[in-house]
Amino acid sequence: MSSLHTGQTLAHYRILEKIGQGAMGEVYKAEDLKLGRQVAIKLLPPGGPTDEKARQRFLREARSASALNHPNIITIHAIEESDDLDFIVSEYIGGESLRARLDRGPVDFL
Repeated sequence: MSSLHTGQTLAHYRILEKIGQGAMGEVYKAEDLKLGRQVAIKLLPPGGPTDEKARQRFLREARSASALNHPNIITIHAIEESDDLDFIVSEYIGGESLRARLDRGPVDFL
């Protein structure tokens, strides 16, 4: 159930690929066409919790994360709305998912 497709433009962001999906949203890798950098875009899933309460929780998540500044927490660049979609724009950090890492075997924490 993908809301956006590769090459689509949402505001001034060009969608490059879908990189994740969960109960609270879909995440896409995108290019910020104004600043020429890669970003991550998180939006509420289609057909999911679209009521005002869910929307406010989504926006509260973005505001809370944007107030934090730590090397282990992504930077929130913006909260945007376009084409009747609310979305969070954050820094993009490449790598493998936790699921992919765990599928390779146990993690040694010491």
